[in-house]
Amino acid sequence: MATAARTFTRAVARSNPLRPVARNARFALPAQTLRATSRRGYSSEAGSGKSSNSPLIWGIGLAAAGGVGYYFYQNGDVKAKASGPFVPTKEDYQKLWTGMWLPTQKKRNGSWSANMSFRFLFGWHGTRSGTYDKETGTGGSNGATMRFAPESEHGANAGLKVARDFLEPVKEKFPWISYSDLWTLAGVCAIQEMQGPTIPWRPGRQDKDFTACTPDGRLPDASKDQKHIRDIFGRMGFDDREMVALIGAHSLGRAHRDRSGYEGPWDFSPTVFSNEFFRLLLEEKWSWRKWNGPAQYTDNSTKTLMMLPTDIALVKDKEFRKHVERYAKDSDAFFKDFSDAFVKLLELGVPFTSKPEDRWTFKTSS
Repeated sequence: MATAARTFTRAVARSNPLRPVARNARFALPAQTLRATSRRGYSSEAGSGKSSNSPLIWGIGLAAAGGVGYYFYQNGDVKAKASGPFVPTKEDYQKLWTGMWLPTQKKRNGSWSANMSFRFLFGWHGTRSGTYDKETGTGGSNGATMRFAPESEHGANAGLKVARDFLEPVKEKFPWISYSDLWTLAGVCAIQEMQGPTIPWRPGRQDKDFTACTPDGRLPDASKDQKHIRDIFGRMGFDDREMVALIGAHSLGRAHRDRSGYEGPWDFSPTVFSNEFFRLLLEEKWSWRKWNGPAQYTDNSTKTLMMLPTDIALVKDKEFRKHVERYAKDSDAFFKDFSDAFVKLLELGVPFTSKPEDRWTFKTSS
């Protein structure tokens, strides 16, 4: 009887999930194993229902299934710790920032330009920031549902799978951040590292599954006019000044025909955030480009630059034009208004538990 009792006691002890962490071998797994197991995937293809729930598999969920949620972070790794759930600090996000930026320094060429400008695009397209609807409270950066079809296939998101792929290694190294937070922070990082204004930012966005995808048509259509601009931006709660400031981000990057259908850079320094976009709109002469692509403008001087119909609408509209003129003359005014509007854009529809005064600013690496 005593032998049976001891055997039963040892069996219970071995199966008890509340035993100290130090005595439970399950929680001594190498960090690499945890990272590999907790990796989240995403789907960009239609009809991929089998993988549509993969982003819901959190590394922290894995630990919870084992009876604990003890994490801590060091040099990008997630490890078990008995002191409680891992809560990233500003320093952790600064390390992540550096992890996003340093790989871009390997090539200071067209690939670098595409890399960083794509990361900026996440601020607008990738996390649905531009899909927010103030009337219904749907859309916005909370969710990162562009990982899934049909949203990944919307025309305004064309080519952004390249951008997601750029950031996936960062997500693997820092699995504790949500895709929504990662993509918005990537946009902030791109702007600041390309000599743009400082953008205050705070975490708190949560990823969602494909059921939260927004309908097509909420993002700007570059072929439209000023009425369309006001319809799209007004739906989100922006005024004319904020609309013009946000569109001024066209100073970064270039359009790619195999992605958006359009082709060319907006200015001569596509890797520098500046007010050059506004100056060129006013000082350069623009005419329709003669080609077999979608309608776009080209500069008469060099025929190497491009403007979209929605860009030209900014100087055709009297109210929009006065902001274009002010930003063309005053870079500081543009930087300030852009920063304020971009912060607003990234936070639309996000149920933060933090306060606006809790936002952080990060140091650039360059």
